[in-house]
Amino acid sequence: FNSDHEAFRDSLRKFLEKEAAPHHARWEEEGQVSRELWLKAGENGFLCPTVAEQYGGPAADYLYSIVVMEEISRQGLTGIGWGLHTDIVAPYIEHHASEEMKLRILPKMVSGELIGAIAMTEPGAGSDLQGVKTTAIDKGDHYLLNGSKTFITNGQMADVVIVVAKTDPAQGAKGISLLLVERGMPGFERGRNLHKVGMKAQDTSELFFNDVKVPKANLIGAEGMGFIYLMQELPQERLGIAVNGVAMMEGALALTLDYVRERKAFGKRIADFQNTQYKLAELHTKIEVARTYVDRCIDLHVQKKLDVPTAAAAKYWVSDLQFEVLDACVQLFGGYGYMWEYPVARMWADCRVQRIYGGTNEIMKGIVARTLV
Repeated sequence: FNSDHEAFRDSLRKFLEKEAAPHHARWEEEGQVSRELWLKAGENGFLCPTVAEQYGGPAADYLYSIVVMEEISRQGLTGIGWGLHTDIVAPYIEHHASEEMKLRILPKMVSGELIGAIAMTEPGAGSDLQGVKTTAIDKGDHYLLNGSKTFITNGQMADVVIVVAKTDPAQGAKGISLLLVERGMPGFERGRNLHKVGMKAQDTSELFFNDVKVPKANLIGAEGMGFIYLMQELPQERLGIAVNGVAMMEGALALTLDYVRERKAFGKRIADFQNTQYKLAELHTKIEVARTYVDRCIDLHVQKKLDVPTAAAAKYWVSDLQFEVLDACVQLFGGYGYMWEYPVARMWADCRVQRIYGGTNEIMKGIVARTLV
């Protein structure tokens, strides 16, 4: 990071402390953040920083996206779904969609007027994307979309949703395409806002598509190329999970250090016990190793050299370590670590899903193993 990145980081940190942190507990109760936060983020340039200028973006480098991920995770503000909007949905559109779609959709994603989501997972298909049952049948001037999706981040608030569907069910992976479904299309319905163990301020929904007429112009890229597009974009998504993991570990350790320096037991600070000191040393070292590893992956990605197995390895290893670190931090807080009003408790609950989404860690190990054997 250079001085411009750090100035951006300082501005973002202050914005989050003022506009998000004081409201996050309420958003957890409501099950989603406010749309006002998205609009303010757009006004301040915190959404889609890498989008090209001709589509309303600042055309900044990917490190600005990294800064946004880090600061949100470091403060434990997991309800804010900017990462998916900025670093997953927008790139699919910018890299693969028609010029008309880019000009129509991306400027409003940059401003926060349109919130993006991607609908991959189904009740019967998670990490196995080839197993999706949602279909989009060619009807001449439109596709007829039918199916359901679940666990969709930004699902309640999304104005545009990239839907993974089979345009040719007989072709398996070669029959998968990506369609952009927009708010208000007849037959597009949202189910309940799912009640999760963690990430309670993040709206995560069921989506239903019943004979939705999707114009041919809303096909992203070429028909039948969806699976290839997904494979091309997933390394960035998995790197983002690793970045979030490291930043949350750093934030949790900082909270834990503050606590053990103040909390006393048996007449002395918790920090003065040898067991505490050894555990803190272990956590610090492991986080430093993770930071160095993830920074290397970021460097590779900026150079367009981050491959699928390396991103998979970063995703599984960091998210496994993240849960280990957060669990240790909860233990050092004692009973208070299990109280929801303490940020470390919420971080502990929030981080568990990191080992599941973006492809389960078991799938990630399989990807790495195939390159070895």
